[in-house]
Amino acid sequence: MSATGLDVFDHTVHTTNIWLDEISDRIGPDRKLAWKVLTTVLQALRDLLQPDLAAHLSAQLPLLVRGGYYDHYEPAGLPSDVSSGDEFLERIAGGLAATRGVDPKDAVAAVFAVLDKHISAGEADKIRNALRKSIRVLWPRQAEA
Repeated sequence: MSATGLDVFDHTVHTTNIWLDEISDRIGPDRKLAWKVLTTVLQALRDLLQPDLAAHLSAQLPLLVRGGYYDHYEPAGLPSDVSSGDEFLERIAGGLAATRGVDPKDAVAAVFAVLDKHISAGEADKIRNALRKSIRVLWPRQAEA
């Protein structure tokens, strides 16, 4: 039986739960924290991308995750001027500051692993290649990881 009465909603809840479970496997079994990690990293990544590329990535996200991805989105002035991996990690740390301690590198690695697993390889490569090299190294290709 359908939980919501709409297959599209049931599917996005199911898929989002899979993503959260995979993140929780890496950072610990706190689903609220997994959601915060997912949205914080996705929003920071989104802000590094040209708006059209950010939209292409969003099309591969579960509908529910897409809402978190676009929360507080202001495309004017994007991509952001974050120019190094350290600055990117500082942004993640700032977004997670009110949570229990999660290493920003672990947060980024967890979300990038989920993206590698669930979005097309071609899209993942487009996103990686759009990033500065110092940020791209935080998202190795799955075969290289």
